[in-house]
Amino acid sequence: MNMYAVPSPGIPGCPPGLEYLTQVDQLLIKQKVELIEALIGFESNNKYEVRNVMGQNVFYAVEENDCLSRQCCGPLRSFTIHILDNFGQEIITVTRPLKCMSCFFPCCLQELEVQAPPGNTVGYVIQQWHPFSPKFIVANEHNEPVLKIHGPFCGWSCLPDVDFEILTIDEVSKIGKISKQWTGLLREAFTDSDNFGIQFPMDLDVKIKAVMIGACFLIDFMFFESTN
Repeated sequence: MNMYAVPSPGIPGCPPGLEYLTQVDQLLIKQKVELIEALIGFESNNKYEVRNVMGQNVFYAVEENDCLSRQCCGPLRSFTIHILDNFGQEIITVTRPLKCMSCFFPCCLQELEVQAPPGNTVGYVIQQWHPFSPKFIVANEHNEPVLKIHGPFCGWSCLPDVDFEILTIDEVSKIGKISKQWTGLLREAFTDSDNFGIQFPMDLDVKIKAVMIGACFLIDFMFFESTN
């Protein structure tokens, strides 16, 4: 089986590089296991494979960061994640500024910006303050709210899989979810390597689909990155 999905030709009104996203309603984001982290706890730049439901690689994502930020700030660190297609062309850039993080104080709430292609902002993910439950606004390129994301108590669940629901802006309908998926006892215990699934409507704006990929990275860093 071909392990790489072939990019689709250009589509009018669709940012270049995002054409393939018009054809999917599910994605799997698989973080690559870093041996050095598993052995000595040395935090390295995160790397991810984005796959379709057939297991084919669609995109490849790599974190850009410096060693000092990774070791000193841990999961609080700022980051830029470059998302590349199967030809090595950067199609999405996800940027998170450095901010402190606490579920008890409504200061310095987390946010990130998604650009597709780089230099062209397509949306934002903005944390809403809540003392116990993760809540986020998904906004378009004009910073207008279009969807919401709600997670479980403090981002934690006793179940192997943890779901963050994607809701309409009025919170009436659930239209998808971002799921942190169980990766196995040894992998969970000795690495911070995670698997995520994203489900959204097939006809969702392709730019908002790209923002959802960014939201997945933010959720990973906020709730599932260990500090070793």
